[in-house]
Amino acid sequence: MKYFKKEDSVMLLIDHQVGTLNFAVSRPKEMIVGRTVALAKIAKAFNIPVVLTSSLEDRFQGPIIPELQAILPEEHEHRVQRTGVTNAWHDPNYKNAVLKAANGRKNVIMAGLTNDVCIVYPAISMTEEGFQVLVVIDAGGSPTKIADDVARSSWEKAGVRTTAINQFIAELVSSWESEDGAKAVKILAEDVIPIIGKFD
Repeated sequence: MKYFKKEDSVMLLIDHQVGTLNFAVSRPKEMIVGRTVALAKIAKAFNIPVVLTSSLEDRFQGPIIPELQAILPEEHEHRVQRTGVTNAWHDPNYKNAVLKAANGRKNVIMAGLTNDVCIVYPAISMTEEGFQVLVVIDAGGSPTKIADDVARSSWEKAGVRTTAINQFIAELVSSWESEDGAKAVKILAEDVIPIIGKFD
């Protein structure tokens, strides 16, 4: 297994929109939002490039969740607003934005809504093009647990790795005693630990 490091990774947060959040009922909204906020804070603290994208904001999907707008205002301002392309990687504007942000980095941290539509396809497409893709599954969800399970099975068969927020952060920092470890502990304490035990 290749470990992801802050120096060789780019983060893609896909379609974390207020309307789309309502379709991700395979896990609680509070969990999804908290994990997504933690990812955004980790990216900002560790200087990991982030690309945000949304789909059809003027329809039921709505705007990007306000928590992301507040943490990543510049990235939000430059977000790629897709016009219905399901596989974000097939949108030329998005692909160009990701390649520019990555600047040669080949490790992709990915999360979004929903796992069964908006994550599975770009995760597989980017893997096929030589990227190492890691999906933080609990920073997203699907309309059903079955849909989440099928999506995970599909992307793992294609070589995409699946992780959860705690495991991802531990991999990234490698030591809690490091400067990065201290930053990560603070983020975990604010956005992850408070809801541990509230949900299955």
